[in-house]
Amino acid sequence: MDGQATVEPTFRELHEQPGAFVIPNPWDIGSARILESMGFKALATTSAGLAFSLGLPEGSVGRDAVLSHCRDLVSAVNIPVSADMEKGFGDSPEAAAETIIAAAATGLAGCSLEDHTGDPDDPIYPFELAVERVQAAVEAERALDRDFVFTARSENLLWGRDDLDDTIRRLQAFEAAGAGVVYAPGLRDLETIRTVCSAVSCPVNVVMGMPGVVFGVQDLAEAGVSRVSVGSAFARLVYGRLMDAANEILWQGTFTFAREAAAFSTLDDIFRAAGKKA
Repeated sequence: MDGQATVEPTFRELHEQPGAFVIPNPWDIGSARILESMGFKALATTSAGLAFSLGLPEGSVGRDAVLSHCRDLVSAVNIPVSADMEKGFGDSPEAAAETIIAAAATGLAGCSLEDHTGDPDDPIYPFELAVERVQAAVEAERALDRDFVFTARSENLLWGRDDLDDTIRRLQAFEAAGAGVVYAPGLRDLETIRTVCSAVSCPVNVVMGMPGVVFGVQDLAEAGVSRVSVGSAFARLVYGRLMDAANEILWQGTFTFAREAAAFSTLDDIFRAAGKKA
């Protein structure tokens, strides 16, 4: 040991290191502090997890609440936080740019924008508009006075558009427009993941935690993935366990669920230590 403090990699540097890193998705301050205490190097918000924690369906949380949530998580931990901004605060390229500026002002290390319109009857922006939105977001990112990692998402596969060629075309166009990371949620097999990663030269994010998708980090890294997120999976897991425990009480009249609960002292110690660092 030379006595020098360890310098943690920046958010961008995490994407440039060999292999793949996992960026889990907390939905509140408590879950963020737990994940930081366990050694993860960065976190990302989950729009669905936030909405569920407020008792709302995804897509219904307003701009001010989203930005406030981002500020809360950034202030709660000492590692980089990126944000799921869904489609941003409007449909136009100007709205995409404004989203980047507002996101950066909360202290986030990065954020993602989707090409999903929010309209289930017409779910994906036309190609040209999707690219224009990414271009505007990149211009706003480059005008910031600090580094900010922008992720561009193609949502085809989550909305019944199983067109891999169009998905890759969009990711390639997003990369050409300057996106630092690209992301196509819904990839379900390693060969397809490998195809997507080989089609672009920038870092690729892949989401795990979807039903039936259980590849390991090493498998994903060998396929070319740089970053692995879990989306709303942790939030859904916790709510699922809550429902299981409640059903046990309602239908069996027993309380064996408590055997799997985190120890009070464990959580108390994590939050006490996090409070001292803040």
